[in-house]
Amino acid sequence: LTGLYQYGWPRHLKAYGFKGGMSRKGNCWDNAVAESFFGSLKQERVQWRHYQTRYEAQQDVLDYISMFYNSRRLHSYLDYMNPNEYEQKLLGMKKAA
Repeated sequence: LTGLYQYGWPRHLKAYGFKGGMSRKGNCWDNAVAESFFGSLKQERVQWRHYQTRYEAQQDVLDYISMFYNSRRLHSYLDYMNPNEYEQKLLGMKKAA
């Protein structure tokens, strides 16, 4: 095992209640949510932009995530809500329980 796994990454995941998975390179089924996000980011935001600096690119990606992806973009796997709405729904369900 290489990369993050050789540095004890599974131990950190377990400490926070997460379960890690690792498959062969390029297997999108193991990380479908991440693949979907980065595909959306590329297609909807960065594909045709030319950034002067790394900082400019970082700020643009952060803006995309906070101002569009999490607050306005509807996601089919979240029952056509945006992530902020879905999180509020879950928090409301926890409070009611």
